[in-house]
Amino acid sequence: MHIHIWTDMFVPGLPILDKVLRAVTVYLFLVVALKLAGRRELAQLNAFDLVVLLTISNTVQNAIIGNDSSVTGGLIGASALLVADYLAVRIYFEYSRRRRRTRNIGVTLIENGNIRPDALRKVLITEDELEAAAARQGIASLTEIKRATLNPDGSFAFVREKEQGEAGEYREILRRIDHLAEQISRTRPHEASPER
Repeated sequence: MHIHIWTDMFVPGLPILDKVLRAVTVYLFLVVALKLAGRRELAQLNAFDLVVLLTISNTVQNAIIGNDSSVTGGLIGASALLVADYLAVRIYFEYSRRRRRTRNIGVTLIENGNIRPDALRKVLITEDELEAAAARQGIASLTEIKRATLNPDGSFAFVREKEQGEAGEYREILRRIDHLAEQISRTRPHEASPER
């Protein structure tokens, strides 16, 4: 009886090579599928994207482990995924580094202060999502942006409109101080005021 429990727990129900090939195949499929879905998934997840990713992970679970519920089988599958991910990241890093030497192409979302609706549609990003990304970098409004680019790695690059003279520089400094103060107040728990 006890031997049967230990066998079910630690002896894989499928050959090790089968489990490794399953995990690597599913991993490669998901990487390619998400890459083909575009930069949007890399840039920002909304509620719909999160539901899809959670559903996908549940859907492909059996494809990775098969009919094997042993601990050893799960560890083999997880190890295969980690190794595949490590190799893919290394290969992508080398590829990206070489590509950056030749070109660095992003999608321009705002050009000369004008929002480009065609570019937003291309990467499936709404103006609200773009404004939220700008706010995370301390920019209160899209009207302050001269140029916005969605980089190949999914990050945003914003260039602000230049304000002329000392007054503009002063306003910019005040804006940054206000933004930092707001961030600090969000991260620091409110201290109870001392009783008088």
